[in-house]
Amino acid sequence: MAIYHKIIGEGFPIVMVHGWTLDHQAMMHAMEPNFKDRSGWKRIYIDLPGMGKSDAKPSIKNSDDMLEAVLELLDELIPDQPFIVCGYSYGGYMARGIVEERHDRVRGLMLLAPMVIPDTDKRELPQQIVLKKDPDLLSNLTSLESEAFASMGVVQGKKEWERFRDDILIPSTQTNEEFVNRIRENGYGFTFELSQKFDYPTLIVTGRQDHVVGYQDAWRLIEDYPRATFAVLDMGGHNVQIEQENVFNSLVQNWLDKLESERLERL
Repeated sequence: MAIYHKIIGEGFPIVMVHGWTLDHQAMMHAMEPNFKDRSGWKRIYIDLPGMGKSDAKPSIKNSDDMLEAVLELLDELIPDQPFIVCGYSYGGYMARGIVEERHDRVRGLMLLAPMVIPDTDKRELPQQIVLKKDPDLLSNLTSLESEAFASMGVVQGKKEWERFRDDILIPSTQTNEEFVNRIRENGYGFTFELSQKFDYPTLIVTGRQDHVVGYQDAWRLIEDYPRATFAVLDMGGHNVQIEQENVFNSLVQNWLDKLESERLERL
């Protein structure tokens, strides 16, 4: 199984899983600033099969298979070790699958704009809205760039565009479309229930204006995570980590502080 992964730092493993059709850079650019002044963390950024630099293996036909491929990689990289897992969008769905299957080893969880309900028609979503726009910026983009950014951005400024371009738009062009479409058709949702309660520090960050996965479906998970901090950020869409970068980083720092404190207490 050729799953591309990038490891930064040494210490307690923290696994980062990106969103649908993206690659590891989306999580790396969001999370690495939070480790600038921290040591003791081994960050594992992966490219899901068929995305980024990872092969589209024909035997992977649905999300169950996708999860199994990720678990195989983790069992190889960090065998029998406790670890933390972070997931963005579809990666959040994968992260919950990891908790379900490896609950005896996972010691912390972050869900960033998580996809909770695979069936788009069954999601509870706010109306799409733009709260801040730079008309000059949009007019200087290509039609493809402008259309992509306008379809996602709640805050449409220069800084947000550059992150969107680098973290979302460019990586999406590397995706094996035939492969991901097959998964969409054959089983985007798991065939099993995600029922595992999780009693370790958890952070769930959502965007108030996220019209892709919303925030209300994620809130309904709260009782499964007794140690969860749940944030709904205004002026934040599906790329809330880009549009509300400073608040997102503050929440991540608080979560990492808790994880570090609890690790020290157990030593």
